[in-house]
Amino acid sequence: MMDHSEAETPNIAYKTFTFEDNNENTQESLSVSIPEVLDPHYGMYVWPCAVVLAQYLWSQRQELRDKTVLELGAGVSLPGVVAARCGAKVILSDNAEKPLCLENCRRSCAANGLHDISVLPLTWGEVSPELTQLPQLDIILGSDVFYEPRDFEDVLLTIAYLLRKNPRAQFWTTYQERSADWSIEVLLNRWKMSCVDVDLETFDADKSELAGSSLPGNHSIDMMIITLETGDLGL
Repeated sequence: MMDHSEAETPNIAYKTFTFEDNNENTQESLSVSIPEVLDPHYGMYVWPCAVVLAQYLWSQRQELRDKTVLELGAGVSLPGVVAARCGAKVILSDNAEKPLCLENCRRSCAANGLHDISVLPLTWGEVSPELTQLPQLDIILGSDVFYEPRDFEDVLLTIAYLLRKNPRAQFWTTYQERSADWSIEVLLNRWKMSCVDVDLETFDADKSELAGSSLPGNHSIDMMIITLETGDLGL
């Protein structure tokens, strides 16, 4: 039988990430606290892609204010928490079959004093009531959602659905190069979406250390923005 006391009191470690802007005219910073559950479940850790995506959100903080943002596969929710702290209206989501990940989304919100964020069960590739009832979105986030090639089509099916409901929205995503065979070009063409690569140097993310952590390290992280093809914007 499951040890309920153990399930209710996981071993948690809190990591602090501090994003800074030290330009001549501004000296701004933002610190967020992210709980990691010391468990083999990969959704319970901050991964390098999340720090890079969060750095991009920090660089776009003026644009984020009052925008409605959905994070897919949020896990520990670093990007979503940063977006919320920058003034966005954020919805966090993760696999409906992973309640522990959903609970950790809530834990991340609580750790940062965020009490008005919705946490929803959304499984990639499934058109669920939670998916169809989402409000109008401006930005969709996905950190390392292109991890398992077998999931790529389900991820893009969900993105395509959301972009068709929100034709002016954008999907901001970071991914780690793990294989020379990594490619979503065919799937993007199938779903009539296009992507633009974002150079990490343009938002000061081309470093082995970001936000006070060495998580990016020497990993090869890339970022891209996916949108509907121009001809589909009228649909």
